[in-house]
Amino acid sequence: MWKELKIKYNLAAIHEKLMILNIGVFAIVSLITTLVFLFTDSKTSFFTNYFAVPANIGELIFKPWTLVSYFFLHTEFWHLLGNMVALYFFGRIFLSFFSSKLLLKYYILGGLVAGIAYILSYNIFPALTKTNGSILLGASGAVFAVLFGVTAKAPNYIFNFFNILRIPLWVLSALYTILFISSIPIANAGGELAHLGGAFLGYFYTKRLEAGKDIGSWIEKLMNSLSNMFKASKKSKLKTVHKNKSKVGGYTKADFNEFNNQKKIDVILDKISKSGYDSLTAEEKDLLFRAGK
Repeated sequence: MWKELKIKYNLAAIHEKLMILNIGVFAIVSLITTLVFLFTDSKTSFFTNYFAVPANIGELIFKPWTLVSYFFLHTEFWHLLGNMVALYFFGRIFLSFFSSKLLLKYYILGGLVAGIAYILSYNIFPALTKTNGSILLGASGAVFAVLFGVTAKAPNYIFNFFNILRIPLWVLSALYTILFISSIPIANAGGELAHLGGAFLGYFYTKRLEAGKDIGSWIEKLMNSLSNMFKASKKSKLKTVHKNKSKVGGYTKADFNEFNNQKKIDVILDKISKSGYDSLTAEEKDLLFRAGK
C-alpha cells in the first residue's frame, strides 16, 4: 500500500503535492496539539510559537525560518479547506500556461512577499503597531500569488467552478482585490495586507517573465543545490570503475537500457491517463515505483 501511495504522489501535479504537504502538516499539528491539551490542559501551541511568522521584527530575527514555515501551517480546518480548494482550482489553471517549476516558485516567492508585507505593515502603520505581537500563518498569500500570476497571463480565461460560477480571471482577481482592501479597517488588517502582497508578487512575477526576467530563478538554484547535497550524502565515497565499455554508434549498453526504460514509463503513463492507476499490472507498478526513486 505504501508503495502505491508513493507512486501516486510522484504522479501528482505540483499543486496537488503542495496540497498533500499542507494537509499532512495540518494533520500532524492537530494530533500533537490535541494530545498536549489532553495531557497538560494547555492550549498554548508550540507550532504557532515557532513556525508562524511574528509581526515583531525583534522576534523574527531569532526565528527567520518562519518566513517559509508559516505558509505551510494551518491550525483551523476551514482556513485550510479554503486555501486548498483555491490552490487546487487556481493551480490547475496556472499549469495550463506555466510549468510546474514556475508554480512552485510563484508559491514560495508569493508566500515570502506576503510575509514581508505583513511584517512591514505592523511596523509602519500606526493603526497596527499597537498589536505588534500578532502572528501570521496559512497559505493564502502564496495561493493568491498563483491566481494573480495566471490572471496577468490570461486575464480573459473563464474560471469555471463546477458550472455554478463562470467568471473571467480578471474579474475574479478584481473582486478579491476589492475584498482585501475593504476588509482592512474591519477585519484582519495584517492578513489582508499579506494577501495583497502575495497578489502583487504574482502579477509582478508574470510581467517580469514576459520581459524575459525570471525573478524566482534563485529559488530553483537553491533547491537544486540542496537536492544535490542530499544526493551526494547518500552516495558511497568509493567509486566503481567499469573498464572496456562497449559502444555502438557512440552509445553504451547503459544508454540503451535507460532509453528503453523511459519508453516503458511513457507507455505506462499513457495507460494511467486512459484507464487509471488500478489498470496497471503488478510488474508495471513495480517499474513505475523504481523509476520514481
